[in-house]
Amino acid sequence: MLFAADVLSRNPGGQIIFDVKCTRKLAPWIESHGGTPIMWKTGHSFIKGKLKETGALLAGEMSGHIFFKERWHGFDDGLYAGARLLELLSHKEDCSATLNSIPDSVNTPELQIKLEEGENYALISQLQKTAQFDNPEQVITVDGLRVEYKDGFGLARSSNTTPVVVLRFEAENEISLKRIQDDFRKVILQAKPDANLPF
Repeated sequence: MLFAADVLSRNPGGQIIFDVKCTRKLAPWIESHGGTPIMWKTGHSFIKGKLKETGALLAGEMSGHIFFKERWHGFDDGLYAGARLLELLSHKEDCSATLNSIPDSVNTPELQIKLEEGENYALISQLQKTAQFDNPEQVITVDGLRVEYKDGFGLARSSNTTPVVVLRFEAENEISLKRIQDDFRKVILQAKPDANLPF
């Protein structure tokens, strides 16, 4: 969020890419700072490819890979991202207040359903075709299923590297988080009754 606001302060209307695992607070933040948010597939090569395709100024994944195109070469570099963060914070009177001002929500870490080789893709494919969620505002299928509710989101996507389905949940409060997880539990167990769910 801080990087997006900084880049957009010099490049109004710029495109900012982020992966499907990122907080739902990010797109409105980008828009409020005059940018265009682009949600895309998780994975280094996917994000890098989308950055090249769109000419976006900045891209990032929840995993911490940050790709700067503005004032840099469009690839991820942890040392460079650290230097950019120090530069950004050096212009703030109170670094803690700046960091604490970033919108937050109740969320889970990355959770995993461990499966046999290939089952992860089959399960996500089946869920994309048959899953019926309770009052979703939007169902995004760019990478698995990201279901947006009025007060949070749930995500189920196939890992690119291991036979697991990756899950992540976010909500405005614990009650909403539990409701969203229950909705996902219902549809996953309908598709695979023997799934060992980590939530």
